Amino acid sequence: MAEFPTFPLRGAKKRPQLAAPLMLFLVFLLCGMTWMVYSSFRIDVGQGEMAILVHKVGKDIPNGEEVAPTEEYKGVQRKVLTEGRYFYNPYSWSWEVKKQVEIPPGKIGVKVSLTGKDLGYGEFLARVDEKGEATTKGIMPGILNPGRYPLNPYLYAIEEAEPVTIEAGFKGIVTNLAGPLPKKPNELLVDPGERGMQKIALEPGTHPVNPYLVRINKVDCRSQRFNLGEEGDMGFPSKDGFWVSLDGIIEFRVNPEKAAEVYVVFNQIDNGDAIDEEIVRTVIMPNARSFCRLQGSNSSGRDFIQGTSRTQFQTAFETSMKEACEPLGIEVIQSLVTKIRPPQQIATPVREREIAKQQELQYQQQILQQESEQKLAVEKAMVLQKQALVAAEQDVVKVTTKAKQEQQVALTKAQEQLAVAQLKLDASIDEAAAMEAKGKAAADVIRFENEAESAGWKKAVESFSGDGQAYAQYVLYQKLAASYRRIMVNTADSPIMKIFDDFAEASSPEAKPKAELQPTTTTP
Repeated sequence: MAEFPTFPLRGAKKRPQLAAPLMLFLVFLLCGMTWMVYSSFRIDVGQGEMAILVHKVGKDIPNGEEVAPTEEYKGVQRKVLTEGRYFYNPYSWSWEVKKQVEIPPGKIGVKVSLTGKDLGYGEFLARVDEKGEATTKGIMPGILNPGRYPLNPYLYAIEEAEPVTIEAGFKGIVTNLAGPLPKKPNELLVDPGERGMQKIALEPGTHPVNPYLVRINKVDCRSQRFNLGEEGDMGFPSKDGFWVSLDGIIEFRVNPEKAAEVYVVFNQIDNGDAIDEEIVRTVIMPNARSFCRLQGSNSSGRDFIQGTSRTQFQTAFETSMKEACEPLGIEVIQSLVTKIRPPQQIATPVREREIAKQQELQYQQQILQQESEQKLAVEKAMVLQKQALVAAEQDVVKVTTKAKQEQQVALTKAQEQLAVAQLKLDASIDEAAAMEAKGKAAADVIRFENEAESAGWKKAVESFSGDGQAYAQYVLYQKLAASYRRIMVNTADSPIMKIFDDFAEASSPEAKPKAELQPTTTTP
């Protein structure tokens, strides 16, 4: 490749000194323009906020419209931007950041459509399409519960309302303010969904309802007390022409199952939800006066002094009030005649007579009480006597049982001792028999020994020719000879020599004839 010659330009040495500031300026300029574009296109929507878009270019909105139908039209858009970061061309769009609609706790919200077609005569409820968007102006059905809602303020206006709270003991009467007209217009209550007062009442609790669509009136179904004396002198003429006045208390309440019907009938005065006064004025007092005058004119003045007649009047009064009020949906819990003031002309003598009758009844009751106490004392004595008799019989049974037990124990011990004695007797008999047998055996042994010994002696005597004396002398000499080694005597008449005299005499010729030795038997 051919190389071209280069020639230095004029001022070439100064160019490197100007390039660095220029590049820095260009970088700052580019960053600034980038930041300006970024800031202009950016939409920051914070927490709890929303952005309302306005299209600057596009088709013109139709006449009578306030909000653009779609993004192709100029004007305020239906869509809003919720929390986040968005980028829109500021030459085609403008925006406005506002707070979202917030319904505080304990409140409810009602939406009112500001756009759409106008409603017909007598209508106030906006119509909605399948998506839930309003197609006409007016109040939207439904409610908004507590919370935040990104609702376009050019489309909807929000009104806060209080939820209806029905206390315990009350019923909520529901009246539909919107809806189709009832098919039966001449009836007090309408069918569900129709415009008018509903048959079913609400139970106690909190009910968040749209106040433009539904009105709820609270009816007190708790018991109420009314004093007949508050309406002035409550009296009537008796059968005999005396004026009798009375005072009483009537306790009543609205039947919860007929609360709606009662409210429609008796809500005739401008007193809010309270219908107690109207019930008293139109039902309680007329029926009470009617009964007292009709029933009182059939009785004389003294009948209202006697206790029995007053009780009958009280019972009939309560029954009549219940029968008259129950068909109207009013339950009469209790009707009491607290005081009856008869005419003074007959009050004193009749009262004295009644006091005398009551005293007579009191004395009769005392007599009956004493008789009862006497019978009770006799019965107590009989009970004590029976208890003592039962206790004595129990003691007899205990003693008899104990004696029989002791007798049985003694008999058992005696039988045991008898058995032991019998055993001992049998043992002693056996022992005596054994001793007797043993003695006989010992005697036989001795006898046999003696017989053997005597037989030996007999043979020994026979060897001495039957001379027993000689044999005895022989035996004596034989025994003595073994014992004596030496005998020293002085004379023949020595004492020791006298022992042998008998033997010497027996051996002499002059001795008597020899006697035959007889064996002797020795018994132990």
